[in-house]
Amino acid sequence: MTNTPKSGAAKPGAAKPAPAPAAPLAQDSRIRGVFSTQKVIKVGTGVTQRRTVQQAYYYIEENDAGELEAQPLNKNHLPSGEKETITKEDLLAQYVPEPEFYQKEVFPKLREVQKTLARADRHRQRGETYSAEMEYGNTLKVDDENVRANFGIGLCYMARGETAKAEDILNRIVKLDAAFEPDHKHLFNEFGINLRKSKMFQQSVDYYTRAAELSPHDENILYNKGRALFEQGDCAGAKAALEQALSINPNFEEATKFLNYMASKNLI
Repeated sequence: MTNTPKSGAAKPGAAKPAPAPAAPLAQDSRIRGVFSTQKVIKVGTGVTQRRTVQQAYYYIEENDAGELEAQPLNKNHLPSGEKETITKEDLLAQYVPEPEFYQKEVFPKLREVQKTLARADRHRQRGETYSAEMEYGNTLKVDDENVRANFGIGLCYMARGETAKAEDILNRIVKLDAAFEPDHKHLFNEFGINLRKSKMFQQSVDYYTRAAELSPHDENILYNKGRALFEQGDCAGAKAALEQALSINPNFEEATKFLNYMASKNLI
């Protein structure tokens, strides 16, 4: 790449100035894109079993910790399902970059999903739950494991008092490990609060129990599980959850206050 002079032309016979060194790239240099790999699939059973090789596509992205997370593409060419951590050595040895496929197929769909979710979130924030539900539903048609869409549509149902539908969504969410990842902490907390507000106490217990299984050292999740158990009427279970939270963080003031409150009421 050559530098264009700011003004004027070079004089005949004058030495041309040396090109300036290229500036460093401003954009994020982390690995991100679509890669393909060969997977050996077993077909049939017993003596008729045979192996066949299939090409699989993955969206691979380098996270803040420098780890590579590989997520399979679904039939709609969107990243969906469980993420797998791979090394850079694995990437070089087993995967082939597919930049054209990413640019033509995957990136436009990712961008459209983000736009649809943004519209849905705006509708929900304005209390337009039916419009929000439609937009979240459009996302779920192409990616039924989309965490943001599942949380969003569940919140719409609870806002309208449709607890049966909200429970169906809850049953889907507790099966999605990604729903309990730090990236979705805000939605996770909002969903749990609304379960309690909707008096869905057993569902709230199930929700925080699942979260505690995936994050057993998170005192806040255990505290919320204790609150849910208390509201369900299980004071012994609440005490156990709160004591577990305090074993992780002895200075957890809210958990201590809750235990003291139950003791003052002779509930434990």
